[in-house]
Amino acid sequence: MVISGEGARLGEEAARRLVRTGRYEIRPGLTDAELARIERDYGFEFADDHRAFLAAGLPVNLPPAALQTRKPWPEWRGGDPGDLHRQLDWPIEGVLFDVENNALWHPSWGQRPTDTSKALSTARRHLVQAPKMIPVYAHRYLPAGRGTYGHPVLSIYQTDIIVYGTDLADYIDCEFSSTGRHIGADWTPPSMVPFWSDFVG
Repeated sequence: MVISGEGARLGEEAARRLVRTGRYEIRPGLTDAELARIERDYGFEFADDHRAFLAAGLPVNLPPAALQTRKPWPEWRGGDPGDLHRQLDWPIEGVLFDVENNALWHPSWGQRPTDTSKALSTARRHLVQAPKMIPVYAHRYLPAGRGTYGHPVLSIYQTDIIVYGTDLADYIDCEFSSTGRHIGADWTPPSMVPFWSDFVG
């Protein structure tokens, strides 16, 4: 699969930065056939930088005993499909939680039904039209989209959404370097992903 030069460069740079941290085992990257199968089975297409990152080397989780069964890296190769579906569904389920419990309602959805179950079904119908968010690590996400790259990585916890890296390579530094998350005050976000960026605080 040919991807854009800049998307490939960005994804490969993110992979190099992760290797330099020495914090994770990196296995051979996903092949074109594996990436195509994942996209077919789960109904999305990786962004070019995300695809190049996973093709350069696949980060794997530490042994379960060390992580107490927490698996922050999506296990795209040989992982439990149920776990992957849960990670893919996490952003939408978080919004629905806020619709049900925190009176959230997006203005583009029209008037909120008074009945909670109807409000949830209306919200779900709109949410399936929102860009699909793909897990990078734990609850850090990039939007899906062949031919796209350079989106900020978003930390999504219900509708508490923050930018956790100006792009995938910057995200690796923010998440895994000793200096931690730092996004300069002078950074101007590019055109961000529709709907989800409405909640960025």
